[in-house]
Formats: sequence, structure tokens, C-alpha cells
Amino acid sequence: MRKFGIIGVGHVGVTVAYTLVTKGIADELVLIDKKEDKAISEQLDLQDAQARLDTSTIIKIQDYSELKDADILFLTAGKVDAAKETGSRWAEFEYTNAIVKEVAPKIKASGFNGVVIDTTNPCDAITQYLQKSAGLTTTQVMGTGTFLDTARMQRVVAEQFGANSKNVTGYTLGEHGDSQFVAWSGVRVNNHPLVEFAKQQGKDLNYDDLEEEIRKGGWAVYKGKGYTSFGIATCAVKLAQAVLSDAQFECPVSCYNEEFDTYIGQPAVIGKHGVEFVNEVKLTDEEKAKLKNSAETIKEKFATM
Repeated sequence: MRKFGIIGVGHVGVTVAYTLVTKGIADELVLIDKKEDKAISEQLDLQDAQARLDTSTIIKIQDYSELKDADILFLTAGKVDAAKETGSRWAEFEYTNAIVKEVAPKIKASGFNGVVIDTTNPCDAITQYLQKSAGLTTTQVMGTGTFLDTARMQRVVAEQFGANSKNVTGYTLGEHGDSQFVAWSGVRVNNHPLVEFAKQQGKDLNYDDLEEEIRKGGWAVYKGKGYTSFGIATCAVKLAQAVLSDAQFECPVSCYNEEFDTYIGQPAVIGKHGVEFVNEVKLTDEEKAKLKNSAETIKEKFATM
């Protein structure tokens, strides 16, 4: 029995739910939202869809006790308007901080002992706060972090150099926010170092321009539709599938870094226990300094919680 819970059935939460149901990933799904009529409506809509699907999912709502035997719990609550108005994910901090204060004791009381995947912003700080508040281990709790930002990097590089984004490898690291950075020293296209690939095509590399486009990718989506949903929900479901199948899938997520004593976007291997281990990668001195700066940024703001 593959059982999932989702706390926060807004744009991201409902996209995660729809994906889990229509792809036949979930045998059982628990939806929880502060607005009961919203949870009811999404439950009914997903149940209506099942008459036309090849799989079936039991969908329950508004019951924290049902999380006791859930394999995976998604926290997808937030206040997207706050971030859109200010252009900073930290604008959601006061609101999402209060959400964790409310839901963490309920998660703990339910007896939940699975893996948590957090998409709520500011992702790194909220993931760490949830981990501590719910009494779960750092292995069990991860955030989507720079997994999405890395996908944006892959898209931007692929567009600039005429490649398939799946054939662009490398990492965006650090905060899921303004202090994030691309570790350009490890970016490869079609298994060629980016510098060599660009030279082969006779193109100049401007890392600052590329990075600015990557960093603003989310806001470009916000501007047009008022929120982001497909990219982040896909990342969250991908991580969940890696846990369910014990895939030992290597990717950047927000997880605990012992050196900096904070959650931060870094490469890790994801399996049945959650974050199986952090996968250290070779960085230049400049990249190491950027990672340290990003960690200090997260820690400084986390300290105000």
C-alpha cells in the first residue's frame, strides 16, 4: 500500500495530488487543508476523474491520524501572493513559520514516521524548522530546494546552446533564493564540459547573464500565471518516487549540512530512508565561498524564527 499525505492543497499541492492519482502512483492519499471546503472539492474532483483512469486511489481528507502509516508526506502550504508582491521567497516566512507551528505538533501526534518532502518557502529554513518541530531525523526530512533551480539551469543552458535539457548536467546549489549559485565548474552538455561545448559552437560564455536568467525563472512564471506549480510539483513527485523505489537517486535537494549546521541545497542520494547520504562534489574556491555565503544567509534568517 503506497500511502501519501499532502498538507496544503493549493496550486502546488493539488498538482502533486493530481499527478499521484493520474499516474497511479498512490494507492491511498490524504488531503489536508486549512479550508475544509477546498479539501472536499479537490477530493470530489479527483474521485470523479477515477472513472476514466486505469488505476484507483482511496482519497481521504482532513484527518491527521491517517498520516500514521503514510510513506511520504508533502508540505506544500504557502502564501504565494506575499512572495509575488515583494519578489522574495522570504516574504512568506512569517506566514509559513506559523503554518509549521500549527501542523508540526499534529504530524508528531499522528505517529507519522515516513519521509517528508517540503516545497514550502523559504524552503531551506522551513524544512529545517519542520524537521526539528516534528521530531523527525534529518534523514527523514528534505526540501525540494535547488532541485527545481537546477532544472531551470538545465533549461536555460539547453536553450542557449541548442541541446536537450536532459543532456545538461550539473548543479545549482545553496539557498532556494537569491544567494543560490550555479557550480559552473561541473556543468556539462552532452557529457562535454560547458566551456568546451561553447567553444565548439563558437559561442561566448557569460555566466552572470545565464545565472540571472536562471534565478529569475520562477518569477517569470509568477508574472504570467500568478504562481508556479508544474515544475515544483514534478520535482516533489520525482523525489517521492525515488523514496518509494529505493532508487538511490542522486540530485540536489535541501538537506542538512553538518559543516554549516543548516539545511541547504546540495547533492544527495535519495532512497527508501529519505536522504541516504550527502554527496560531496568538487567545487572551486570561489564556489566554496558562495556556498558558505548562502549557508550563512539561511542561518541568519533562520535564527529569527
